[in-house]
Amino acid sequence: MFSRRADMNYYTARRLGDMAESLGRLAQAFDDGMGKGGQLTRDDGLAAMQASAALVCEDCSKCNLYADSEKEDSYYLYYLLRSFEQKGRIEKEDMPQMFQTGCRKKDAYLAQLNRSLGRATMNLSWKNRFLESRDAVVSQFRELSVILDEFSHQIDSAKNISDEHGYIIKKYFRKYHMAVEDLMLLEYENGQKEAYLTVKTTNGRCVTSRDAAKLMGEAMEGTKWSPAKDSRSIITRQSATVRFLEDGAYRLLFGAARVPRQGEKFSGDNYTVCESKGSQVVMSLSDGMGSGEEASRESSQVVELTEQLLEAGFTPRSALKLVNTVLLLAGAEQHPATLDLSCIDLHTAVLEVMKLGAVPTFVVGQEGVEILEAGQVPMGMFQNAEPVLMSRKLWDGDRIVMVTDGVLDALPGEDKEQAMSQFLEGIEEMPPQELAERILDFAVSCIPSPRDDMTVLAAGIWKRRG
Repeated sequence: MFSRRADMNYYTARRLGDMAESLGRLAQAFDDGMGKGGQLTRDDGLAAMQASAALVCEDCSKCNLYADSEKEDSYYLYYLLRSFEQKGRIEKEDMPQMFQTGCRKKDAYLAQLNRSLGRATMNLSWKNRFLESRDAVVSQFRELSVILDEFSHQIDSAKNISDEHGYIIKKYFRKYHMAVEDLMLLEYENGQKEAYLTVKTTNGRCVTSRDAAKLMGEAMEGTKWSPAKDSRSIITRQSATVRFLEDGAYRLLFGAARVPRQGEKFSGDNYTVCESKGSQVVMSLSDGMGSGEEASRESSQVVELTEQLLEAGFTPRSALKLVNTVLLLAGAEQHPATLDLSCIDLHTAVLEVMKLGAVPTFVVGQEGVEILEAGQVPMGMFQNAEPVLMSRKLWDGDRIVMVTDGVLDALPGEDKEQAMSQFLEGIEEMPPQELAERILDFAVSCIPSPRDDMTVLAAGIWKRRG
């Protein structure tokens, strides 16, 4: 059974890899198959002149405007197109002197030329809108390709250690009147283990999955286990599969504090703290543009979409990129928002920080305060906006502080990041909730009243004892 499941994992990884490659090729085909939008072209100008001449000039041959413009080295046609784009119309003074003095229908010709160029501009606008939508779809293909490729790699790199520990696990469960009919135990690249047990009770009673997780820890000495959130909570006499995850070597506590802009009932900032795959905790903080209920709704949508993708198994980078694409597809009614992600692996204590438009994150350790800073591009503004990724190893007792720009802007002096760093260096160790409140109180005390929404997220990581 174990080898059959291992073969199935290999097959699944290969199939996902093939799908990822196919989506990548499909995205490339879309990208290569269509040109890019831009300004009015030489052909647009010539078509407008030809249409104007046909409708106005009839058989007049005094003007060589079209013939001169048709030449490859004609600078004048380029000048007319740029003038129309800048002013929205072509004036008499933009036309050649020969046209101004010799044309008997210059008003009618100019009116028709402006109408023709106006239609060409409208067509170009629609084409550009279509290309923007196409680019968003292509981006989704690319991101799905990356997601499937990452998932394929995760499955392919998982080590099946069922044979090494299967016997002892079955023995421990049998001792407590539970029969393990099937078992798969996987170990991932970061060292974390995951177990799938098809199990039932043999004495007619029920056992909680949490109690069964303790047996997993006894069977595999030196480890602690918990039932997965999406797994069964009770083991009965009916066979069922239960999923267990090895607890990380570290634990994380967090706290949050926020205050809306003065005069507003709603804060435009929103945050979430959730568990991603395995032993990873993700803290996300979004600052909606402006303040009040509308900004709150925008930032809430960002963090909720991000949380759903993370809980579904997407990597933080892929989740962030996909949310950015969704905001772009929302169109003009969608306001841009920042997104700040801090991902902490509780097995390795590695922190990954990803930002789009967010202010710096502060890591408080034994050797001082480190500032993790990124660019200032908000979500939903640019299709090819890439999240800035920073990675750091955390140690026992380190603290992470995330804030929105309202907090930093309230601090004294020109160098706001340095002011926050000095404050954090001088503060004693305390629980994360108290730390978040203390930081917010400090920021509010520096200004007469909150000029912007202000939010602080604080977290601490500690090694598990015993």
